[in-house]
Amino acid sequence: MLRIAGLTKHLGDFTLAGVDLAVADGEYFVILGPTGAGKTILLETLAGIYSPDAGTIVLDGLDVTRTDPKDRGIGMVYQDYMLFPHLTVGENIGFGLLQRKAEPARIVNSVRETADLLGIGHLLERTTGTLSGGEQQRAAIARALVLQPRVLLLDEPLSALDTVTRERLRRELKAIHRVTGTTVVHITHHFEDVFALADRVAVMQDGGVVQTGTPDEVFRKPATGFVAAFTGMENVYCGVSKVRDGEATIDLGKIAVRTVTAVEGDVCVGIRPEEVIVSRESFESSAANTFPGTVTEIQKNGMFSRVFVDTGLPFVAVLTRQSIARLGLAEGEPAHVTFKASAVHVFTR
Repeated sequence: MLRIAGLTKHLGDFTLAGVDLAVADGEYFVILGPTGAGKTILLETLAGIYSPDAGTIVLDGLDVTRTDPKDRGIGMVYQDYMLFPHLTVGENIGFGLLQRKAEPARIVNSVRETADLLGIGHLLERTTGTLSGGEQQRAAIARALVLQPRVLLLDEPLSALDTVTRERLRRELKAIHRVTGTTVVHITHHFEDVFALADRVAVMQDGGVVQTGTPDEVFRKPATGFVAAFTGMENVYCGVSKVRDGEATIDLGKIAVRTVTAVEGDVCVGIRPEEVIVSRESFESSAANTFPGTVTEIQKNGMFSRVFVDTGLPFVAVLTRQSIARLGLAEGEPAHVTFKASAVHVFTR
């Protein structure tokens, strides 16, 4: 439905470097990456705010690379809403239809239907300055949706909201997407957005896309060390892999881990904290990797705590506070870490 090929844009010292992406019809596609990765520039180039230096943007089979923004059928919602302060909520939502010279009756009906879909039908006569952050974001989304765009671009739409409002609007976005079937490209740096909303996700780094896949694929099988570190894998180490009979032993210096991979030579491995089991004593298990060590730190953080165990390499595990108490784990005390071969994810340096 949306295909981007070799998209390149130079802006000052920053370069959007040959981005290739394909988004399916009706897909909720999330682009994830740190600040400065180029997420917003990519969206603005798709919307036509910037003209690319190279590459193509194809929408529904039509090349829209040089098409005027208003003729692309693409709607965009910014993080800071960009509502008109001198207009009411209803006038803001209907502004695009008014510019298109739609019939007054159609504008009224479309504004009402879209506002009701976003749960702000009762706010149409209010001015935008009297709205909460969540209400302003809903109005901004309604203003884009009322035009029935072929693609809706969302630029960190939840970042400026408090936790409770963000979670509520996240659920509403999912419901709206289910009802409208609109193709959505949503950029964020919040992992919760990915798991709550995304059909697929792309990770950006330094102006390029470094991995694309389902949320589970990207978070559990990172393609690079950057993706592993960015997605919170934490237990990331580099070493040398030797493969024999389909099983690899990876020498990490202080310890060696076993996994199943065909990759040999210089590699990096990652083990997510939630896949690391911590115990006071070594126990019988089918897991291929068990190492003795010492608990160096326990960080309490709400329901879950992070337990650091030095086995020659520092491992991080995530346990409930009840599990820590039941196991009798304490800083300075001996402990074992255990993880399955399938929990070791291998990627090239």
